[in-house]
Order: sequence, then C-alpha cells, then structure tokens
Amino acid sequence: MNEVLLRSLTPSVLGILGRRGADFAAAEDAVQDALVEAVRVWPADPPRDPKGWLVTVAWRRFLDATRADTARRRREDLVEEEPAPGPAPAVDDTLQLYFLCAHPSLTPSSAVALTLRAVGGLTTRQIAQAYLVPEATMAQRISRAKRTVSGVRFDQPGDVATVLRVLYLVFNEGYSGDVDLAAEAIRLTRQLAAAIDHPEVAGLLALMLLHHARRAARTAPDGSLVPLAEQDRGQWDTESIAEGVEILQTALARDRLGEFQAQAAIAALHADAPTAEETDWVQIVEWYDELARLTDSPIVRLNRAVAVGEADGPRAGLAALVALDDSLPRHAAVAAYLHERDGDLATAARLYAEAARKAPNLAERDHLTRQAARLNARGCR
Repeated sequence: MNEVLLRSLTPSVLGILGRRGADFAAAEDAVQDALVEAVRVWPADPPRDPKGWLVTVAWRRFLDATRADTARRRREDLVEEEPAPGPAPAVDDTLQLYFLCAHPSLTPSSAVALTLRAVGGLTTRQIAQAYLVPEATMAQRISRAKRTVSGVRFDQPGDVATVLRVLYLVFNEGYSGDVDLAAEAIRLTRQLAAAIDHPEVAGLLALMLLHHARRAARTAPDGSLVPLAEQDRGQWDTESIAEGVEILQTALARDRLGEFQAQAAIAALHADAPTAEETDWVQIVEWYDELARLTDSPIVRLNRAVAVGEADGPRAGLAALVALDDSLPRHAAVAAYLHERDGDLATAARLYAEAARKAPNLAERDHLTRQAARLNARGCR
C-alpha cells in the first residue's frame, strides 16, 4: 500500500468533510480512523477509487461519532451525577425505546446489540468487547438487525429478559469503561422495577446499587485504579448498600433464582465484609457455582477461579484456570494475581505485562503496568 498516497489524499478528504458540515476536529478524527482502516484493508483489497473510499469511510465514522456524542449529551441532560434513592417517577420514553428495540422479530443477541447502538449510544467496538467478539462481527450483526426491522411497525415490545441484558451491559460500560452510563442504567432499572414485579429486575437493580456503592473508592485522586482488596471501605455508600441488600433479600425470598440475583448475592457478600481479609470467600465460591450453572459463562468461571484462589489457595485457583481459554479478557491478569500469591513473581510480572497490553481501557492498562513494574523491581533486589 502506498503511504505517500494516503498522506497526499488526507487534506482533500478533510476539505470534503468540512464542506459537508463536519467541524475540523471531528473531521480530522474521522479521517484518522479512515486511514487506520485503509492500512488494514487496502493491502488485501485495494479500492479502485482511493479518494472516494476514504471520503465514504471517513464520513461514516464522522456520523457514528456524532450520533454517539448526541446520545451521550442527551443522557447527561436527563440524569444527575448520582442516582437518587427511592422509587422512580413514571416510565419515560427512553425505557419504552429499549422495549421497542427488543423487537420480537430479532434474536435476543441482535436486539441487545441494536439497542446498545441506537439508544445506548455505545460504539460498535464497545459492544463487541462486551460480547467478546470481533468488531467486524458485531458490525455485521447490527447491520442485519437494522435490515430486519426496517419497515417493521414498532408496536410489539420485546421481552423483559432482553431489556435486562441491555441495561446490564450499559451499566457495565458505564462502570468500567470510558463513557459514564452507570447512573442512567440505574435510573432506567428503577423505573422498570417500579413498573414490573419481577425478581430478576429486582436482582439487577440490587446488583447495580451494590456495585455503584463502591464507585468513590474505585479510583485514587490521581485517577489510578484501586483494587477491591485495597479500597477504603469507609468511602463506600452505605445507604446504597443497605437498599441493594434489602431489594436482594426480597427477591431471593421468592425462590426464583436468576443470574442477576446470584451476581447481586456475590456483591452483597463483598459489601458485608468489614475488611478484605474477612470476606466469606467460601460462600462466594458457592454463589459462583450457582451462577455458572445458570449461565455457563466463561467470564463467570474466570471470576470463580479468583474466588477459589482466595478460598482454597492460589494453586487451587490456578487449577481452575486450566480449563479456560487463555484468550479470555483479563485471563492473563487473573493468572498473574494467582501466580503472585503463589510466590512465582517472575511469571506474575510477565503475565501482568501481557495483561496490560490487552487491557480494554487506559486506567486498567496503567494499573497492570504498575503491578508488573512493582514485581520486576522486587526481583532485582
């Protein structure tokens, strides 16, 4: 591929996007994305019209970014920085859109992907990371979903399970990703809980509240991540914890266990421990066993390996990792932690560095890099 050609076309493409109404900064970002895509695609499939190809791809990237930014601004206008306790007012249009996008003509996975993209404002890359699939695969899935519902009347809302899955993924992206969506997810889940008497809706709300209660302690003043075991538990929001535990207990009493209730039970056990050393890891492993039975999720089994390592020792945790694919997100980080606890500092340092290279966001990458540097420094003494 001719890199000189790419550089020579850049000013022209920027000018075309500017005439189409894109401001310079947004146009420049879109063109950079198009150039990266060209580097990936052109060697195997060179276009007949390079300039036209760049204009088309850059314009699509600009439109995607604009839509995502518009959705983000709308959410910021609708919600306060922290979710208010207590029951929510009447269901608003946003929750209705979640149900309408979960259309019966779509598979649950396609409905979730479409809703996250169209209503949640997440990028295709963020959705792909949540589903553990390549970005191109997710782009195709979303495109198929759009074609399926084109021309369909949205007068048949989707099911609750699909909407819960969307809200869960939105919360997770807001809790650990680059865009703050956690408060919006809690707001909508409160509305859903007020409108529908369903134990899994309550379980999801409890889970969100219990995780969100730790928000203030999750980062240091310099923005670096603070692991759960090192968090100042005095910064945890005790009101949110109490509310989450009460909601969970009511849901569990109905004896209709689901995955969100099981996850909330694990979060409640962490919240109940006065110190990290007093965490009831044996009971947490039991809840992970229930969760694995309900979901058969590799991520659940990865988290279970950590709990086994705490309850039965690091070698037991490492043994639990053997059956898991080492390409799983955060697999290297979990292996590094367990090897460190087992005293194998060299292997742990190498795995922390590997995990840092695969980290999904800057804060996590920096944290893992510091862990590797810390162990390497200890090894040099």
